[in-house]
Amino acid sequence: MTRFWLIKLARTILTLWFVVTFTFIVLRTSGDPVVALLGADAMPNEIEQFRVQWGLDRPLGVQYLHYVAQMATGQFGDSLRDHRPVLDIILERVPATLTLGLAAYLMAALVGIPAGIVAALRRGRLIDRAIMAFAVFGFALPNFFLGILMILLFSLVWQVLPSSGTGTIWHLLMPAATLGTFTAGTLARFTRSAMLEVLEKPYMRAAAAKGVPFGKRILLHAFPNAAIPIVTIVGLNLGQLIAGAIVVETVFAWPGVGRLLVTAVSQRDLALVQGLVLVIAVTMVLANLIVDLTYGLLDPRIRGGAR
Repeated sequence: MTRFWLIKLARTILTLWFVVTFTFIVLRTSGDPVVALLGADAMPNEIEQFRVQWGLDRPLGVQYLHYVAQMATGQFGDSLRDHRPVLDIILERVPATLTLGLAAYLMAALVGIPAGIVAALRRGRLIDRAIMAFAVFGFALPNFFLGILMILLFSLVWQVLPSSGTGTIWHLLMPAATLGTFTAGTLARFTRSAMLEVLEKPYMRAAAAKGVPFGKRILLHAFPNAAIPIVTIVGLNLGQLIAGAIVVETVFAWPGVGRLLVTAVSQRDLALVQGLVLVIAVTMVLANLIVDLTYGLLDPRIRGGAR
């Protein structure tokens, strides 16, 4: 068991190192950030002074080692634009993104999982086809198009919801619905497939033959055994809360991490982009780790295999 977790920890560290290294190299070889920050009209002496001030005049390898040493002490450097610690800037935006992401995920889970169960129990009927049509619509429709469509209808035509900003639950409804639609459709399809597979198992027929009530068969026998593929999708989508919110936050002017990343990339703010990419990578890695832990709780055979 210890060896199992040591291997997973080593893979996690290796993944994060690769993300940090790849982002560092790409940002510094895809253009001059100093010119992007100061403008093409900046004087040569101003450009050179800025490079020296931020250590951008040093060799790439020296810059990389300095950045890794900073990260080892829990520091992500200062923003080239705001001259403030990157971690402070990110933490200011995290609550808004978490609020949006968790609200969207709650809506998706409350809609997608029950819809998938109902579709599986009514396989081939009208309600099954209707739910699957909704699921296809959900994960096929681009977020930016759905967001603009909702703004057009609910803000401009019907004038019942604010089109942008934050502050009240009414500001949250459209961004959360836009972000959660894709996840709801995905959960509905995977839940239906997993439930259909389990409903055909011999132990389900045996439970029915023993007279176990229908609701008890579904809740205590079918759903727990169908939960592993559902947990996989839940965990992976949960890890995409920040990455998936980039487009939605931009469309609705939501002051979160996703919108901050778009701004940082457009301004070539190297330290801020690196910090944000690392936060997104850590979120994905932790989500996968939680999924693995949940596997062991749901299926004792996985724990036995790990041992």
